[in-house]
Amino acid sequence: MKQILILLYSFLITSCSTTNSAQDDTSTEGLQLKFLDEYIVPENVMVNSTIVGGLSGIDYYNDTYYLVCDDASNPRYYKATIDISKGEINGITFNNVIKINDNTHFLDLEAIRYNPNSNEIIITSEGNVNRQKDPSLFSVNIEGSINSYFDIPKEIRATSSQKPRNNGTLEGLSLSHDKKGYWIAMELPLEADGPEPKTTETKSPVRITYIDQKTKEPTKQFAYLLDKIDKNPLGGFAVNGLTDILEYKNNHFFIIERSFSSGLGNQGNTIKIYNVDASKTSNTLTNDNLINNDYTPATKELLFDFESVRSLLTDNSIDNIEGITFGPILNNGNKTLLLVTDNNFNKHGKQLNQFILLEILTKF
Repeated sequence: MKQILILLYSFLITSCSTTNSAQDDTSTEGLQLKFLDEYIVPENVMVNSTIVGGLSGIDYYNDTYYLVCDDASNPRYYKATIDISKGEINGITFNNVIKINDNTHFLDLEAIRYNPNSNEIIITSEGNVNRQKDPSLFSVNIEGSINSYFDIPKEIRATSSQKPRNNGTLEGLSLSHDKKGYWIAMELPLEADGPEPKTTETKSPVRITYIDQKTKEPTKQFAYLLDKIDKNPLGGFAVNGLTDILEYKNNHFFIIERSFSSGLGNQGNTIKIYNVDASKTSNTLTNDNLINNDYTPATKELLFDFESVRSLLTDNSIDNIEGITFGPILNNGNKTLLLVTDNNFNKHGKQLNQFILLEILTKF
């Protein structure tokens, strides 16, 4: 273990991080990731009377990290600086918290991106289907004031006849590679599209939609098939869903799937990164359902399975990874990925504010 420091304003907080390691994992032809480092933020870090936790999305631009907080009672995001050098995460400074006030929407924030062209923050919210509160995609200025809401496909609205699942709507968000729009991704299938994943094979598609930045309207969409649940639960709950998406070139994405099975302690999560090609997919935007209609889904290849580095992580725990962003470029010219976990504010048992650094070995 190495000693790490978090500087929060003028207070010094000490914690532990796993020893830096460079380990190759499962890869696709021509595209490989390497584990570099892990960093744990203590659960009691406070910024302006708010606790740092529930970090469900992350983005990076111009030395600033944006981290959205999944706390519907106090919607907010944090601005932070993260010291990364020589393949190690050396410290995290939470500089500010920006609170979002909107009485017209139910804000259960899940993903965040910074748009350098408009100097706006773009955020997804799951809403609350059970309370008939729509999911949403919206922009705020750097002070947190709402700029505008984007139109979302009618089938993912809370009262849609296609029946989105509660706590399974807009989870992932990516700025498009050409920076002309946004990709928004569902966590779970609509009931009209297919069943939730089970421990046996199912056909469980989620919809990933492109929203044009200028018109603020959806223009195309594709289907992505989820894996089955990896582990048989010992408790009464299990799920697998998409937690974030990142377009790295036109129609090619990194996509995170998180499988969780209750009753297994810190062994319950199985987290995988897939390399996804959507260049030959059907446009499903006008499909009322995906059960009775033919379509061509995106192709996917397993790129990184976190089980391969479990022994290198704190408490051998792969926590609830929900956010992904491109990080800084290393001295060797390679790009990095930085991932963050949503610790659910430890409501469901001990969890970690875990940051994980990966190196992208392939140029693209």
